[in-house]
Amino acid sequence: MLMTTDVTAARIEAKPLPYAYDALAPAISEETLRYHHDKHYEGYVAKLNELIAYTPYADLSLEEIVRTADGTVFNNAAQAWNHEFYFGQFSPQPQDAPTGPLAEAIDRSFGSFDAMKAEMSKAAASLFGSGWVWLVEDGTGKLSILSTRNAGSPVRHGLRPLLCFDVWEHAYYIDYRNRRADAIAATWPLIDWKKVEERYRTR
Repeated sequence: MLMTTDVTAARIEAKPLPYAYDALAPAISEETLRYHHDKHYEGYVAKLNELIAYTPYADLSLEEIVRTADGTVFNNAAQAWNHEFYFGQFSPQPQDAPTGPLAEAIDRSFGSFDAMKAEMSKAAASLFGSGWVWLVEDGTGKLSILSTRNAGSPVRHGLRPLLCFDVWEHAYYIDYRNRRADAIAATWPLIDWKKVEERYRTR
């Protein structure tokens, strides 16, 4: 097997939350964020670093690992990437609706902003088991909703993710128990559409 010469420099680092642990309460509590970020997300990053040490993956970016790995390496890399993406979309003072080209793309693809939210909420509430639900763009500007099970990632499908819902129970059970639909509804007002617009513009 090819051995990398500089594992330390290539190791994946967990990103801190871009806001305080209590900044999204009461919709997402401080307790939930501490468990979700510090235990689950950081746990995936730590396990990934163990798995990729002294392998060719140690020289790749996190996204490159997601694109190319399989098995346990993929699962931990994708979960690390998905969580980093998920935490980055929220703000305690969000832009509360899309504008400009993204708003136009949503209207073209779904008919309206409210229709898109309803479709994505339904997909998130109805996904069986654990996984993720994504708003994605296909490279031409067309948007759609994608559900992925477990650690599934849109980047494996050649799609650009714009926002997502984590529907693993650890994302909401402390605050909502088994009321996943209520958790999804409470999360919408936290999404910073300025951030989502930035993701759309960089396509």
